[in-house]
Amino acid sequence: MTHSTITSTELNYLVFRYFQESGLTHSAFALGYEAGINKCAIDGNQVPPGALITLVQKGLQYIELEANLDNTDVDADDDFSFLQPLDLITKDVNELQQIIKAKKKEKVQKECDKDKNKDSLIAQDRDQQFEGERVRERQDRDAAQEKEKEMMEVDTEQEREKEKEEEREKQHVESKDKTKLDEHEVSRGPEQMDVTPSSQSLACEISRSEVTILEGHSSEVFACAWSPAGSLLASGSGDSTARIWKIPDGPCSKDVQVLPPNVHVLKHFKGRTNEKSKDVTTLDWNGEGTLLATGSYDGQARIWSPDGELRNTLVKHRGPIFSLKWNKKGDFLLSGSVDKTAIVWDTKTWECKQQFEYHSAPTLDVDWRNNYSFATCSTDTMIYVCKIGETHPVKAFSGHKAEVNAIKWDPTGSLLASCSDDGTAKIWSLKQDKCLHDFKDHSKEIYTIRWRPTGQGTNNPNQQLVLASASFDSTIKLWDAEQGRLLCSLNGHRQPVYSVAFSPNGEYLASGSLDQSLHIWSVKEGRILKTYKGRGGIFEVCWNREGDKIAACFANSSICVMDFRT
Repeated sequence: MTHSTITSTELNYLVFRYFQESGLTHSAFALGYEAGINKCAIDGNQVPPGALITLVQKGLQYIELEANLDNTDVDADDDFSFLQPLDLITKDVNELQQIIKAKKKEKVQKECDKDKNKDSLIAQDRDQQFEGERVRERQDRDAAQEKEKEMMEVDTEQEREKEKEEEREKQHVESKDKTKLDEHEVSRGPEQMDVTPSSQSLACEISRSEVTILEGHSSEVFACAWSPAGSLLASGSGDSTARIWKIPDGPCSKDVQVLPPNVHVLKHFKGRTNEKSKDVTTLDWNGEGTLLATGSYDGQARIWSPDGELRNTLVKHRGPIFSLKWNKKGDFLLSGSVDKTAIVWDTKTWECKQQFEYHSAPTLDVDWRNNYSFATCSTDTMIYVCKIGETHPVKAFSGHKAEVNAIKWDPTGSLLASCSDDGTAKIWSLKQDKCLHDFKDHSKEIYTIRWRPTGQGTNNPNQQLVLASASFDSTIKLWDAEQGRLLCSLNGHRQPVYSVAFSPNGEYLASGSLDQSLHIWSVKEGRILKTYKGRGGIFEVCWNREGDKIAACFANSSICVMDFRT
């Protein structure tokens, strides 16, 4: 008899998929890189969700079945409840058979004891039957008496209710007379209390009929970004494609459909459409909206035109790309990878300008400070500030106690914010080694951060400088970056918050969560103004240039676009 076996490659792939399905994105990427998942020939579309759990459960069932079938006590009925999951994992088949024998023997003994008691129980039942008939007769008699008593009580209660009704009618007439006498004195009555409903109850729910739903991706959509030049929206998915959608002018609606030629499919594969190694993990438009860069799990960055034409493929990283950013001038593109490095690409020649190899673990995020200087962060807990042409970091920030998930320079490039799995967000200045502010109010990992678009050089130069942090504790917190204090905690979500985005005017904040809800908050009031309930966890939210439309990408493979007007 030939036994089925599972290879280490197949097992690695199942664990990789388990991590992805559980939302453990970083763990999935790290395992995929180290185990070479991108090189395996497994057809991802043939592997159903929850495959690892199913395999483990079936394995336990097989061991349990084997232990029962090999048991020599064939006369006894098999009872799988004799074995516990921990027994199946920790004991071999012989030990399991001994457990079954012992418990079946115990069961047989109980059956014998039951038979011995059967005769005496029959006799007791006979006596109880006679006694039961006498009891029922007594109960019937008592029930008849109780019913007669209840009928009398009902009559009495009806009489009481009639009297009360007459009294109420009398009081009503008197009250009407009194009201007429007091009408001219109404202005002297007590003042009305100012009752303010909760922030949640004031929120206006956006219905599905008011939302344009973009469909076409066949897997979860991880990233979305509006073009700074107009009505184009880019999306990146686990189906190995990115897409560029031309969103029609006018109100969003369920009746609005975006179909070819108004959508371009950017394929990251050749031939097979199920290559998980080509998942699109990140994307970014250049400042003019003339080029879109996408980063993929295969370690390659790709450059596309707005009409979906592949312009260049940038090959040098040896692991998945997690972050991709254009500088403001557009002459350099920055990428960060699981291979622990960051690369600056010259967009004139599309050659590697410089590769920065400072981290000892995967690079999770990168962000430009200006056209020539940038920061990187990693699972090694370190943050490095780098400069093109320099062979060593300009600055090294240490202080986080777990992997640093995201970094962002404020709009003026003077302060750097970071967030980590250690539950803290920190603000750093190049003028000192230790963090300027250390925010510790979150109770779980902080996944992302965003600065309010304010300060010199922005459209909102006089607004307060605010940092927003989104956490797995289901809250968003707004921080005063100058005073280093908590302004308010936004508590409208029920599950981890993966994305936040300030409106271009800095007055509103959009947030997306695994609870399938998108909320739009007033930054000034700290309350929800509008909310939309989707049909999948939300990975990213973003505003268009004008600030009148919001896009959100979902785990159910869709993107939703909605209007925002105050």
